[in-house]
Amino acid sequence: MDFALERLAKNGDSCRTAQGYAAGVETCIPDNDAFINLVNQYGMAIAPSSMYPAKTTGYGGFEIMLEGTYTSVNGDADYMRKGTRGEVDPVTGKAASENGDPSSMLSLYSLRIRKGFGFGFETGLQFGFMPGTSIISGGADVRMAILEGFRDGVPGYLPDFAIMGSARTITGSSQVQLTVASASGVFSKPITLADSAVLTPSIGYQHLFIFGDSGVIDFTPAESALQACGFQGASQPGTPDAPEDAYDGSPVCEPNGTVDDFNNNKVFQPVRLQRQRLIFGLNYQYEILTFGGQLMLDVFDQAKLNKDESEALQDEPSNTSFSLQLGAIF
Repeated sequence: MDFALERLAKNGDSCRTAQGYAAGVETCIPDNDAFINLVNQYGMAIAPSSMYPAKTTGYGGFEIMLEGTYTSVNGDADYMRKGTRGEVDPVTGKAASENGDPSSMLSLYSLRIRKGFGFGFETGLQFGFMPGTSIISGGADVRMAILEGFRDGVPGYLPDFAIMGSARTITGSSQVQLTVASASGVFSKPITLADSAVLTPSIGYQHLFIFGDSGVIDFTPAESALQACGFQGASQPGTPDAPEDAYDGSPVCEPNGTVDDFNNNKVFQPVRLQRQRLIFGLNYQYEILTFGGQLMLDVFDQAKLNKDESEALQDEPSNTSFSLQLGAIF
């Protein structure tokens, strides 16, 4: 499920042969709508969860946890088949021309750490990886508990409340730079059980900002631009056959060569998306051990929320994420 953006060309195979260059066929045209949808799906898979109850760990408190997040994606879409790598042929060692069986769920396994500093302020770090890909994620959280810890009198009936800002980014892929930022708010209420355990249900809201950019993509990786050109050097003094009135550094080809394949190294248009979701969580703590689960659901139509990309996102299904965590609080 690694990215294979070189397949996302609108004019497909017709722009990928040397014979096509000689015939004057148009160079590869990036399919920006497909890139929008691919970034949208992977962005939701690495988006920050909000596994923390509103109550912080307190001054000097520290928590370490393992987390698994599972996100439904549109595995049946054409952009997923073309835009992600398939199985490698065991004989030739080459990947398939498309992913014949893209997954309908992306997983992210993470190590998360959070540290309290008192006065309701808390920070967190996350490091994770996505199985079946080369993607590694990392990020940070900053939280402020606005209301927490009241157990007596009228305030004791109120839930704890905290706000949080988070960011996640990825490495491991040269084709895509993907970052997801979020602003969240969460209400929770701890319920003491038998003086030794605490059950904490929570509900929250999260606004996501997805930023996706492509690297320079060679849409004809099987073709050699230098070979098709018969490259003699850059257009500058001293290069054979370089036009004296155009020393601009462009490639100089043999008389029967073509520069078309140099024009097949392109980038996709940057993607800037917003998503919103509701978060329902339940956390159980026994002494220092803690276990929790969280369900994250879309609450607004993504096409209406992103008007500039509404045509590309028109028929996209909602994404649902589910997280589990296991850790310890000190």
